Amino acid sequence: MRRRLKPQDKVFAEKTDRARDFAFDSTVAHVFDDMVGRSVPYYDEIQRMTCQLAADFAQPDSNIYDLGCSTGTTFELLDPLIDPGITLIGIDNSAPMLAEAETKLAQVASRRKLHLKTASIEDSYALENASVVLMVLTLQFVRPLHRERVARKIFDGMNRNGALIIVEKLLSADSMLNRLFIEHYYAYKREQGYSDTEITQKREALENVLVPYRMEENVALLQGAGFTHVEDFFRWYNFSGIIAVKR
Repeated sequence: MRRRLKPQDKVFAEKTDRARDFAFDSTVAHVFDDMVGRSVPYYDEIQRMTCQLAADFAQPDSNIYDLGCSTGTTFELLDPLIDPGITLIGIDNSAPMLAEAETKLAQVASRRKLHLKTASIEDSYALENASVVLMVLTLQFVRPLHRERVARKIFDGMNRNGALIIVEKLLSADSMLNRLFIEHYYAYKREQGYSDTEITQKREALENVLVPYRMEENVALLQGAGFTHVEDFFRWYNFSGIIAVKR
């Protein structure tokens, strides 16, 4: 399969008086693969681990949902690892992101059923016969007021022995450690070629849009929804991968 070159992320390169609120619009969608690859430490490894775990829990003739599927990278990587009878369902509230996903996934040599739907994961949509639900850097964008309802809906629509796989940015319970983790994260972004202007303006744009929880808050949220087995499978400073299993 021939890979397209990734357009470079320069969304916040030009200094402005105040950065606009972050949105997954056409400007971001066009450069998203470069943006996420340079903004999330070990992103390729996170994707590999996510897909491996998803394949472990995938059940024949079931559905795998990607809530906040963005440009379809996870489905692209997951497709060759799972039974062809499994249906992939991607949901995202950004039409430009789904357009990028459609282009990317059209290049995947697969005959499986694939559905991409424009919808907010906070809204009413069918979630049923799910063996795996993915939320890769998604839950943090759901308003806290709605997170309990979203988690419960996922649990209710999931098959027994299914898994919810989440990748999230975290807050530390300790303010000093939280500050250190953020400092190391910004140093990482500089190493990836982002300027201080880009880092500052994106941080300002994400305020009140991306709302991270502490690890124990995420665990309590998932356990409250009914998941009895919750573990982290990845951790880098203020980023975590979490798996919750329905038994």
